[in-house]
Amino acid sequence: MSEKNAPQSGAELLAATVHALHGGLTSLPLSTAHTNIDTWQETLQQSGIPELQDIDRELGNLQTLLSNTDGIDGVAVGDSLDMLGTQTLQAAVHATPDSQAALRALGDLLLQHSSKLKE
Repeated sequence: MSEKNAPQSGAELLAATVHALHGGLTSLPLSTAHTNIDTWQETLQQSGIPELQDIDRELGNLQTLLSNTDGIDGVAVGDSLDMLGTQTLQAAVHATPDSQAALRALGDLLLQHSSKLKE
């Protein structure tokens, strides 16, 4: 996602992330993944919602795993995606009705990709 194409709202960011993950993890360039994680972290930090800080921290962990210069540990990334999927599904319960379905879709996609990496 380039700066000028970056989503303007949480709903747009959510839709863009779900869309990107539908293509599979290998279709997502690492630079795009880093940019998406940065954008999510900024959005979560600005939300002021304490419950979302655990997701922010796990995104930081994922960012670190994806930045490993010795190579990416697929199992560790899978574990992180599993945690993020679970946290996202938990957050969906407390989200606005218009965001719940998209958050559940994101959580499910994260869990699906997690299981593929841990096989």
